Amino acid sequence: MNDDDPTGRRMASRRGFLAAGAALGNAAIAGCGAPRSDASTASAASTDDEGGSEPVEQAEPAEEWSGSDSTAVETDHSYTTPRTTIDLDETDGAITMSTRACRHRLLGDEARGGPWELPEVWAWETPDTDPSVPGPLLRVTEGTDLEITYDNTEHNRPHTFHVHGLSKDWMDDGVPTTTGRQVAPGEEYTYEISANQPGTHLYHCHYQTQNHLDMGMYGLLRVDPEGYEPADKEFFTTVKDWDTRLSASTAGGDVDFSHRDRNPGAFTVNGRCAPYSFHPEEGSPMIVEEGDRVRIHFANAGYESHAMHTHNHGFTVVEKDGGVIPESARHREDVTSIAPAERKTIEFTADADPGVYAIHCHKVNHAMNGDTYPGGMIGGMVYESVTDTEQFASVMEMAGYEGN
Repeated sequence: MNDDDPTGRRMASRRGFLAAGAALGNAAIAGCGAPRSDASTASAASTDDEGGSEPVEQAEPAEEWSGSDSTAVETDHSYTTPRTTIDLDETDGAITMSTRACRHRLLGDEARGGPWELPEVWAWETPDTDPSVPGPLLRVTEGTDLEITYDNTEHNRPHTFHVHGLSKDWMDDGVPTTTGRQVAPGEEYTYEISANQPGTHLYHCHYQTQNHLDMGMYGLLRVDPEGYEPADKEFFTTVKDWDTRLSASTAGGDVDFSHRDRNPGAFTVNGRCAPYSFHPEEGSPMIVEEGDRVRIHFANAGYESHAMHTHNHGFTVVEKDGGVIPESARHREDVTSIAPAERKTIEFTADADPGVYAIHCHKVNHAMNGDTYPGGMIGGMVYESVTDTEQFASVMEMAGYEGN
């Protein structure tokens, strides 16, 4: 295909986009190989029309708002990378995790409204994966005994590993308030936890939780039941609200911040704001084909509830917090509220008119970057068959992606 449209604008190539998305992978099946980049969801900065064939909403000029001015704090930390997936079946349930101070891009340099970054986050990493926010997606089969070693040699604060949903011994709960146990700088501790509850579970640091969770120390642990049948396409989506003043203050900026006066101004899908979250190499776009059975695992790592809405695709909620919803209790929905720390899994068939469709928080001020709309907590689903259209190229341009 020709990479230039009639106006001379460079268009992202379909082949380049699909190649980048394939490189990230979508964690569809446990056992597909350990660490790999994860393509879960994305942000489609698209029209409000529920249909997929209308032109994408005209972007507002980037000059009207620039995230780079939001904190005026700079650090020399390295940047986070996109989340990876680690198959713990291949490691017999053993993994070592640590924390590193990093910078984190909310919007890339070429994305509309960018650059915008958090000058300091505390990112999870492993010896085989780079630091990321969210942390790596840990995936394992039910019944596996886990040995999660937290090695605190890379950071200057105490930390713990706490996971929701799984039953464990008291001293392995990872909560220093009730156990008296935390991992001090320079020390390590191995948490012995059984993967005894199928489902999608949130993990995070539980030391000074109001700071450590809000500085990026969160991720997902997926326990697949025995005989698990994956959908055609399966995606993991972590949403979060951020008050960027905490990052700026922690990084040494002259910024007033109190958790009692928390006022989030950044809203992310897998750590990125729209439209950057649609970038196939840095974000996490959902790429589907017509007729695919689609399964999305949502988790809320923030402090506010989010009303997640799927455009033009009704769904059923099939899991909540590790519990399977009986078929008799399922019904068609297109908006579901996800409370802080809550996890929900939805399923639907990709049977709409092929297009680019938004999946976003319907608290519409959460779908903004500063005063600019659209942005923030907008994810999206792309039918592979429309990746050669002008509308798709416009979304890629806003995301700052130029294909090969």
